[in-house]
Amino acid sequence: MHIAVLMLALMTMAPPAWADAAKPIRLVVLGDSLSAGLGLPAQEAFPQKLKKALQAKGIEVDMINAGVSGDTSSGGRDRLDWSVPDGTDGVIVELGANDALRGIDPDLTRAALTDIIQRLKARKIAVMLCGMLAPPNYGADYAARFNSIYPDLAKKFDVPLYPFFLEGVAADAKLNQADGIHPTAAGVDIIVGNIMPTVEAFLGTIAEQRR
Repeated sequence: MHIAVLMLALMTMAPPAWADAAKPIRLVVLGDSLSAGLGLPAQEAFPQKLKKALQAKGIEVDMINAGVSGDTSSGGRDRLDWSVPDGTDGVIVELGANDALRGIDPDLTRAALTDIIQRLKARKIAVMLCGMLAPPNYGADYAARFNSIYPDLAKKFDVPLYPFFLEGVAADAKLNQADGIHPTAAGVDIIVGNIMPTVEAFLGTIAEQRR
């Protein structure tokens, strides 16, 4: 579907029943360059486009883009407290791509993401996890150890999972910048469209718990 037609369709839909909350849901995207919007104007980054798509459906969010280019999951953990301010309702965790690109021990990635989830839950902040897949060049054993992290943690901590953040975009030259890694603006649109149902369900759960 053409993006303009898709956006028009989104705008004509009635907002979900929970979207009439008195105040916007405060959301942080804790991530790396994929959410920071490396190589794109600020308004084309994933968190900004996600906010716009949610607004088009009548869902108001206060969005913080806490994406830092080059960050690993351990880096995200180290800056967690100041990246996620008090009063945050939910965090979308988009970390691990740099871990996989650098061949970091999956046990370290698992430990860092576990710590992030546990610390956010201790603060009564809802968590949504975005999965990542290892590139094939590190072999099947590494990929199996890395790729299992996200479904394992989602099940262990009962948090929603979007299985692969770059679904529909990875390895498509038309949707990625010259480096072949970072999505173009059109690629970000695809990501937002694909992830929307998971995000809507996540925000709906938050809204219900706030009542």
